[in-house]
Amino acid sequence: MNVASFLQERNCRFERMSHQPTYSAQRLAHELHVTGREVAKTVLLRANGGDQYVVAVLPASKAIDLDEASKLLGKGQVQLATETEVANHCLDCEFGVLPPFGTRYGMKTIVDTSLADDEQIVFEGNTHDEAVRMAFDDFVQLEDPLIAPFAA
Repeated sequence: MNVASFLQERNCRFERMSHQPTYSAQRLAHELHVTGREVAKTVLLRANGGDQYVVAVLPASKAIDLDEASKLLGKGQVQLATETEVANHCLDCEFGVLPPFGTRYGMKTIVDTSLADDEQIVFEGNTHDEAVRMAFDDFVQLEDPLIAPFAA
């Protein structure tokens, strides 16, 4: 899935933001001169002994609380997936890039409630050198994620 094409097909308003390559959400925030809470960090979780993968979206300024994510998902132990697992699920992205649209890859998406505090979010598109800014409400309408607290 090409993120920009996906958003255009759905008539979403968004902004493409080219930048120097970054390899972490905090570096992306720094490069774009925005706060870490505006940047949506996307993490792949392995749940239910690896039988299920879940896309977790949280502010770059926070860390995922795996115990809270596990309680939220009701799937026993939850672990961070490897970059190789991310690459295996997102064949259309550069290695290490995971867009926040889990449903486009057949996975559930969860979003930390703190992201809802901002009108807009910024996240990586399909590469390490292009980001997307869009309204949080538009993202929720497209993705229909489970929104709950799971970040520390």
